[in-house]
Amino acid sequence: MTPNLDLARELLANPRYPRTCHYDPEWQVGLEMGCPTFWLLESLCDEMELKPGMRVLDLGCGKAGGSIFLAKEFGLQVWAVDKMVRATENWERIRKAGVADRVFPLRCDALELPFPMDFFDAVIAINSLWFFATGDTYLPWYLLPLLKPGSQLGIVAPGFYTEIAGDYPNRIPEHLKPYWDSCSLAAWHSAEWWRQHLLKTSQVEVLLADNFPDSEGYQTYLRWERIIGYPEKIAEDDAGRSITFVRLVARKLQTEKE
Repeated sequence: MTPNLDLARELLANPRYPRTCHYDPEWQVGLEMGCPTFWLLESLCDEMELKPGMRVLDLGCGKAGGSIFLAKEFGLQVWAVDKMVRATENWERIRKAGVADRVFPLRCDALELPFPMDFFDAVIAINSLWFFATGDTYLPWYLLPLLKPGSQLGIVAPGFYTEIAGDYPNRIPEHLKPYWDSCSLAAWHSAEWWRQHLLKTSQVEVLLADNFPDSEGYQTYLRWERIIGYPEKIAEDDAGRSITFVRLVARKLQTEKE
C-alpha cells in the first residue's frame, strides 16, 4: 500500500476537526494502524470531561499518536498501552513530540494490565476494544476495576448503523459478505449493542451511545480508506448503507461504601 499524501494533506485539513489540523498530515499517515486516530479522538473528547493532570489509560494506543494528542491538547498524563508495538519505539516518538513528562509507554496484553484498582481518571480506547472486549467478562473483570468511581470510559469503534446478528449468514448484506472474514466484521456492532454491553456490567451508567453525526462516521472511514489505499474497498462498496464509527461514553458508578 502506498498512501496518497496529497489527498491526506487535503482531507486532514478538515475544519470540522480543528485540533487535528495542527498536526502534520504525513506524520499522521505514518502512524496508521487501521484508523484515523486523531479524527476519532477529537470527536470523542468533545463529549468527555477531561481536565489537565488527569491520569488516562490509552488502551490499544498503537504507535502512541493518540496518546501524544491527548497530552498536548488536554494536558493529560497518559499511559500508552499496546500489545503489538514496542515500548521503546513509542518512547522515541513521545520524546520527539516533547511530551516525555506526560506520556508513559508500555507494551502489555490487555488481559494483564499492570495497574492498581481505581488508578485512572479516564480510560480511552480508539479502534481497539472490538478486538478483545466483546465478551461478557473483559470489561467488568479486567478494565473497569482500574477506573476510579465517577470517572469516564470513552470508546470509538467501527460498527454498523443497525446490528447484524442472528440467522448467519442470511442477515449479512450482500455487499459486506466479501469482507466478513478478512475484516473480522462479526466483531463490529451497533451503538445500541455497545450500550447494552456496557450496561450488562452493572458498573457504569452510559452517557452517550451514538454514531458520528451527519454520516461523519462513514465518511471518516471512506476518507481514510482512500488516503491509505487499502486493497479492501469496504467503505466504497458500502456507499454509506451500513458502516459507521460509534462513540460511547460511560461513567463508573460509585460503590455503596463510598
